[in-house]
Amino acid sequence: MDCPSEENLIRMKLDGISGIESLNFDISNRKLTVFHTGQIDEIEKSILELNLGGQKLATEETEQTDFKENTNQKKLLWTVLVINFTFFVIEMTTGLISKSMGLVADSLDMLADSFVYGISLFAVGGALARKKRIAKLAGYFQIALAIIGFAEVVRRFFGTEKLPDFSTMIVVSVLALIANGVCLYLMQKSKSKEEAHMKASLIFTSNDVIINLGVITAGLLVNWLNSSKPDLIIGAIVFVLVIQGAIRILKVAK
Repeated sequence: MDCPSEENLIRMKLDGISGIESLNFDISNRKLTVFHTGQIDEIEKSILELNLGGQKLATEETEQTDFKENTNQKKLLWTVLVINFTFFVIEMTTGLISKSMGLVADSLDMLADSFVYGISLFAVGGALARKKRIAKLAGYFQIALAIIGFAEVVRRFFGTEKLPDFSTMIVVSVLALIANGVCLYLMQKSKSKEEAHMKASLIFTSNDVIINLGVITAGLLVNWLNSSKPDLIIGAIVFVLVIQGAIRILKVAK
């Protein structure tokens, strides 16, 4: 796992499996500790189905029986959901106005994270079947938008389009980078080992941060090369990443 949104995917996937007492995520070290009773086969199979590169490291007995739930989880989910959805609207709007496919693609990445947080939030305490239906709808909707965006990239690549506004690309992507940093900080602040975990997670580069930096770089190249190709290339890459994320959501919905 490499970002809080993947943590939520794992939580959704494991939801409903009897015997799980608690999940302890260590994002910086890419480790998940599952406290459970009974067999581990179903837990291991569910994690492997997500194709996140997971593997069982060790199994051992523990005498720990007291697991404190984070009472602020719902508030944090609302916060990161609002931040991600707000930047989805901002990036989609400015992307269309500035004719930047990089910003449009990045907005869909923000929307993808909003879906994950939203599914986790609205399905809390609800039936597992309901959660899976919502996840399935979100996954297909995300794929549809990404395919439309990818088709537009191809059309523009072989057409003659006006150059995207590189300054808008850079400014909005810097703001999105800050927003992702805030989300990451808030999510990590809620964990145990707060300070060490938070610092390690800030060092760890998530896909969202890479995308933001990619759009910023594309904006600089658009201005330097006087060509829209860098924007189209980063847009295509991000659309592929969005589709991969949607496929993971659909796997959760199985």
